[in-house]
Amino acid sequence: MRTDTIFYQLFQTLPGILFELIGESANQAEAYQFASVEIKELAFRFDGLFLPLADFPEQPIYFVEVQFQPKTDFYWRLFAEIFVYLNQYQPIQDWRAVAVFAKRSLDPGVPMQYRGLLMSQQVTFVYLDELESTVNTSLGLGIVQLVVEEEATVNEQARQLLEKAQQELEDVALRQKVLELIETILVYKFTNLSREEIEAMFGLSELKQTRYFREVAQDAKEEGKLEAKLETVPLLLELGLTVEQIAERLSLDVEAVRKAAQTSSVDNSQGEDTGI
Repeated sequence: MRTDTIFYQLFQTLPGILFELIGESANQAEAYQFASVEIKELAFRFDGLFLPLADFPEQPIYFVEVQFQPKTDFYWRLFAEIFVYLNQYQPIQDWRAVAVFAKRSLDPGVPMQYRGLLMSQQVTFVYLDELESTVNTSLGLGIVQLVVEEEATVNEQARQLLEKAQQELEDVALRQKVLELIETILVYKFTNLSREEIEAMFGLSELKQTRYFREVAQDAKEEGKLEAKLETVPLLLELGLTVEQIAERLSLDVEAVRKAAQTSSVDNSQGEDTGI
């Protein structure tokens, strides 16, 4: 299973999951924006990065790494990523690391060279197979547990989550994203079944015939096209085109092109400041 992709989507869709995993209130997610940031120097990328919003500067940064396969250098790489990030961006906030393992046996143990981080309690460990499941388990934690659910009970668990999502999520767009996320997890778990067979098994095929689903799918397609166009803005600027010329050629709003150009300029200046 491509757990990096799954957990990126999980944290992006339901950011409160992180805080539930470490025993805190899901409401804390309201003080954060979720991102997946690449560290330029060594091409590192975090599975999840929770950055405090401007209104909550006292909150710590959370670095999240998820591991489903044995990896003896897990902590060496995680802490290297963190310290390179701190050097590159020099944030004003404190930080915490959250190491999420499918099961405890995959945890190689923190090297003695980093024992100070354990003493400062800056690292939290989560073992997904040890999470307790009750009738009051939140939707977010339930989806996380579905990733490691035993084959014998995965059908029942998935049906309960699909029902809970439709009952609890009033935001239709969010509900749609969660249902698609559950479907994606099922596709990875039932490798012998096609996506169409899974949709039929769990009643998802009927859901996808609704007018709303078709509209959401079309919006997502259009959004993808827009992002692709905006990504070409820096290159066209280098070729000597003006913002107005780029907007005309790409059939975009001038203000959108100008914003993309400014973002590109900021990214380049940050790279120069850090010596990258």
